[in-house]
Amino acid sequence: MGIFTKLFKTKAQKEKDKKMVLGVKRQKEYSFGELKRLLESNKKIDDSFYSELEEILILSDIGIDYTLKYMDLLKKAVKKNKISSVQELKDVMLDEFLELYVGLDKASLNYQDGRLNVFLFVGVNGSGKTTSIAKVANMLIKEGKKVLIAAGDTFRAGAVNQLNVWGDRLGVKVIFKDNTSDPSSVIYEGLKEAKSGNYDILLCDTAGRLQNKVNLMKELEKISRVINREVSGAPHETLLVIDATTGQNGLSQAKIFNETTKVTGVILTKLDGSSKGGIVLSINNTLGIPIKLYGYGETMDDMDKFNIESYLYNLFNGILFEDEDE
Repeated sequence: MGIFTKLFKTKAQKEKDKKMVLGVKRQKEYSFGELKRLLESNKKIDDSFYSELEEILILSDIGIDYTLKYMDLLKKAVKKNKISSVQELKDVMLDEFLELYVGLDKASLNYQDGRLNVFLFVGVNGSGKTTSIAKVANMLIKEGKKVLIAAGDTFRAGAVNQLNVWGDRLGVKVIFKDNTSDPSSVIYEGLKEAKSGNYDILLCDTAGRLQNKVNLMKELEKISRVINREVSGAPHETLLVIDATTGQNGLSQAKIFNETTKVTGVILTKLDGSSKGGIVLSINNTLGIPIKLYGYGETMDDMDKFNIESYLYNLFNGILFEDEDE
């Protein structure tokens, strides 16, 4: 057993919890269930085995580029270690997955005491962005932070109303205007209120319409300039919200945001509703940014910090290895 597998089965085993088990349940049943079938029905490693493995990974939403990269690494490891059986291959598969992603879970939210921290939320409509803002607010409040929300998605009255409802439930003030207002003016008012009210963190919602990409991106650029002008070094986080159930389609849309805004982290929503877990493994490879938080339900507490070891442990438990303690 390789060094990465040893790290994986000791550290991650201690951290696994019911939340992550719930998040990967559908993925284990569907796309990665096919991986289990492949490993159980084959005794030797040949071209046919590699071909089917490649197809399973692509269909799991890992993406073609990442799959080809992973398959190349796997074949080299098999040759180097002179592996001939599928059973021996399991440890190597696990090691290669972990080696590519080890350390990503260390990326935590960037906020500091003694300053106004500004978080900008971006993402397409329907990704769960507005609800994610409320969940993040809830997490920060539980850490003792004084939180303010700016409802900058003035293009959607529903988004503003939704944030006001969440604000009332959480006891968080929401800065908003009507849907004819300039989004950047709402953010500006939020910044003024946050500074005068000695808030710790300002959470800023933004529009997510892609029908007019040019105008949307110009608006995001304008908002970023306003924030940086009022608070030096801000936004301290630009969090891209991605719906896990949309897979590669959601990822391709996300690239548009990453081209215009300096995205610092991903919030992956609806993880428990996705049957294609490969999206988690392809995000960093495609966008080059870490997943910082994940959502898996409808209540305010259904969000947690993302831990790649815990995710991989629960995803591949029963497929690439058997947990002796279960």
